[in-house]
Amino acid sequence: MANVTVIGAQWGDEGKGKIVDWLASRADAVVRFQGGHNAGHTLVVGDTTYKLSLLPSGIVTGTLSIIGNGVVLDPWHLKSEIEKLESQGVSITDDNFAIADNCPLILPIHRDLDGLREAAAGSGKIGTTGRGIGPAYEDKVGRRAIRVCDLEHLDALEPQLDRLCAHHDALRAGFDQPPVDRERLLADLKEIAPFVLRFAQPVWKRLKKVRKAGARILFEGAQGVLLDIDHGTYPFVTSSNTVSGTAAAGSGLGPNSTGFVLGIVKAYTTRVGSGPFPTELQDEVGQRLGERGHEFGTVTGRQRRCGWFDAVLVRQSCAISGVTGIALTKVDVLDGLDKVKICTGYRLRGKILDYFPSHAADQAEVEPIYEEMDGWSESTAGARSWADLPANAIKYIQRVQELIETPVALVSTSPERDDTILVRDPFID
Repeated sequence: MANVTVIGAQWGDEGKGKIVDWLASRADAVVRFQGGHNAGHTLVVGDTTYKLSLLPSGIVTGTLSIIGNGVVLDPWHLKSEIEKLESQGVSITDDNFAIADNCPLILPIHRDLDGLREAAAGSGKIGTTGRGIGPAYEDKVGRRAIRVCDLEHLDALEPQLDRLCAHHDALRAGFDQPPVDRERLLADLKEIAPFVLRFAQPVWKRLKKVRKAGARILFEGAQGVLLDIDHGTYPFVTSSNTVSGTAAAGSGLGPNSTGFVLGIVKAYTTRVGSGPFPTELQDEVGQRLGERGHEFGTVTGRQRRCGWFDAVLVRQSCAISGVTGIALTKVDVLDGLDKVKICTGYRLRGKILDYFPSHAADQAEVEPIYEEMDGWSESTAGARSWADLPANAIKYIQRVQELIETPVALVSTSPERDDTILVRDPFID
């Protein structure tokens, strides 16, 4: 039986939550391998809606859920999110939930720095969530992070605090802020430590055991490939690698463990925050897509920018992440449009491009080349087989997979778990 790695193949917000929830109900373990609580997954199960931003989606179904070492962990947010889910009847114990003991922590000083930088950036704002994810990753790479395992050795933390504060005090002085309150930080860590440590362990070892038993592992990505720190629309990106290859490094399992790579792709395109967006629609069609698709960020509540499907971007994402098949979501949002468009290439200063350029100035200047297709008036909402779809909707889906050079494995037609057309089962080799 295959493992499955799920990633977003656009700028995030592609509807990963539902697909991961659907797959998690058939998996034996679900692993988050990058990002922090800047990601948002909304799960609709029956009459209950669960909003997750840090916990793996499998936790709702009682599936073993693991936060890998590639994640940056805000322990206070973790506690809050667990308490919220427990109030909704979800059981979370050290039997069904684990945190990598080498996972770096997001501290209050990271949130402070994130906010100070964005406020001072003016027109150079990145559009971060302000939750400290970027600064936490910086400290990880700078070898001054406090990690989950350090919570068990807080009495010996002084040398690490020296390194951490030497860096942050200088930055804070530049923003006319007082030095880090070391005693307060230490007290806060001592207070939260027992809660976090009950779930902490070398998860690579636990996952090795799960894999050896022949169990199905689902690797759950956050954000999207176009927000990858290397391959995304830099600098308007997140602070981690979001491509499928990160599943190996961010979990402690080897690259041969990631299995079927399922790219989640929305039937149109959305983006939250700043940055280039070639197919963005600032007209009534864009507004309609946003309203019908309920396009507001799970974490931020910010309204998402909307536009036509960009096959160039998705083809590039699928190639970079080695996507085996895609899950096409929110097809029903296009219902009722007379015409639908797909971007098939770009014009840049007289040249035709079949890829998205790396430089921000070029990204902002490209003009989309569109292919227009007839829309459909019938509803696709709730369809569970090809026979339930209008002919023009099927033509649209087929054209999408041709242009992105990647087959469709699933089609999602509503937020409900069972409203899914299965073309190819990712868990079967």
